[in-house]
Amino acid sequence: IYRRIRLIFENRTQAAVMLAGKLHWLKERWTNSLRVLAIPRGGVVTGEVIANALGASLDVVVAKKVGDPLNPEFAIGAVMHDGSFIPNEDVISSLHVPKQYIEESVSALKKEIDRRLIKFRGNKTYHLVGKVALLVDDGVATGTTMFAAIKWLKTQRLKKLIVAIPVGPRDTIEKLRDIVDELIVLHSPSIFGAVGAFYQNFSQVTDDEVVEIMRKYRANLIPNDS
Repeated sequence: IYRRIRLIFENRTQAAVMLAGKLHWLKERWTNSLRVLAIPRGGVVTGEVIANALGASLDVVVAKKVGDPLNPEFAIGAVMHDGSFIPNEDVISSLHVPKQYIEESVSALKKEIDRRLIKFRGNKTYHLVGKVALLVDDGVATGTTMFAAIKWLKTQRLKKLIVAIPVGPRDTIEKLRDIVDELIVLHSPSIFGAVGAFYQNFSQVTDDEVVEIMRKYRANLIPNDS
């Protein structure tokens, strides 16, 4: 079925270059207040290309999926670094997921998120008030972590919230479009499957690769950064 898909990216870098081509208006309009925020790990590769193209700083925002007790790959919600849990209420209700399981999962995942934030960006403090946030990833499927990141970003008193992704299923894209100021997407098919199916090379990005990329931007992420 994927042979019929017309738009397949070579890799994350090529997809990000294509996406950056749709974003140059941001550079002209929001030069000083633009912040590119990437969802690790694959989104950081995408984010670096876009940040460089726009002359913007790069940061990461980490959300972790909470999996169903019987099927960990199936998300019932997501956790942010501040401990907030963004549930999929319908799924939790239909699967009768115990409250204790959710609480224990949130606690464990928050510790993992804290570890990643320190490893990737050096601290857990954000300074986004009055900024234009450009949230990027290498693609979305259900969008669980993306929706969690958006909900948290909306508490940060941003000037504007923009999402940019190479590919995502049409139904998820329409839901995203309803909750952000701007949405830029290159491809949104009705028949989807998985993000990796739209890339010729979708090799896993390692923590070390993210650390190496983010090392270039750490000076911009120190506390009290304006």
